[in-house]
Amino acid sequence: MKKKIKLFDPNIGQEEQEKISQVLKSKFLASGSGIGNVLKFENQFKKYVDSNDCIAVNSGTSALNLALSLIDIKNKEVILPSLSFVSTAHAIIINSGIPVFVDVEPETMCIDPNEIQKSITTKTTAILPVHFGGLPCNLKDIQAVAEKHNLTIIEDAAHAAGATYNNKKIGSHGTAVCFSFHPVKNIAMPTGGLISINHQNHKQFRKILLARRWCGITDRIDSEYDVKELGWNYYMNEFSAVIGLAQLKKLDKLNNIRRNIAKFYDRQINVEYKIPFDKRCSYHLYWICVKNRNQFRKELNSRGIETGTHYKPIHKMSFYKGSNKILNTEKAAKEIVTIPIHPNLTKSQIYYIVKTINKFSLIKKL
Repeated sequence: MKKKIKLFDPNIGQEEQEKISQVLKSKFLASGSGIGNVLKFENQFKKYVDSNDCIAVNSGTSALNLALSLIDIKNKEVILPSLSFVSTAHAIIINSGIPVFVDVEPETMCIDPNEIQKSITTKTTAILPVHFGGLPCNLKDIQAVAEKHNLTIIEDAAHAAGATYNNKKIGSHGTAVCFSFHPVKNIAMPTGGLISINHQNHKQFRKILLARRWCGITDRIDSEYDVKELGWNYYMNEFSAVIGLAQLKKLDKLNNIRRNIAKFYDRQINVEYKIPFDKRCSYHLYWICVKNRNQFRKELNSRGIETGTHYKPIHKMSFYKGSNKILNTEKAAKEIVTIPIHPNLTKSQIYYIVKTINKFSLIKKL
């Protein structure tokens, strides 16, 4: 293979390019109040996941921060997996909460409901599951734990745009479900995020979140407005919104391509541990576990295949470092490798990836 096979590669078509041009010509590039294409994107995503409401923001990190601001977590504990991007924990700290890291199921790399149950104290107020790689967590058991202890569930669905659970889209289950949009994500845009709301008070939640995503501004009439609380500069711009609208139209099609690749990998890649094939999964990531990871990645890179490691456990970061052992997570952190699974892969590239991995596994016994 002469051309490097990218780990991530956004699928950008003619419609995205045309819509960007239209935004430039309009000279209406952004709005703190979230009108225009931002509002259209919110409405289309709400329809897509079948939720009560959606609030578009400028990143998945912003979505998590705002969603957690809806509940009082000050000096209270929020349970989450350590195997995630650091934003999942940062959002808890920003809202003055206490992150409590628990282990994942080794078969799925998703948070283990049994470990959640073991970690509940009188200070626990919420659970923040992460749909790792796009594979839905065991929401049934997590919901049972939450109901038993009167806890709120805020989902991190940064990897899970288009994934399903119980024949419903991820985004239609938890009180607030947070999505991330980025050039490497299943919905590719320069930067963006969204909170999907499922709650009887969704209209009130929307009013609160609209103010908080735009510096606390409320009651705006023409150029007059009021500010009743702190807020952030978190609103989505028009470029991201129009790209998101185009991407949303083809999300299911592109995710089906990812699933077909995952199905082939599942049958053909000869390693003991890999993400299970599951029709519900959006396959933002495809992970495998190897014993000699550095050598494996170096070998694939020399043969033109990009790989990644997702993630270094949050509890091992200097800012969060603690003495507790989280065994499955720590083992995965030493062995996990992510390989290309984006929709732009050709058949020959997919076969080449499998052939290269299997050749290495025969020699090194992965």
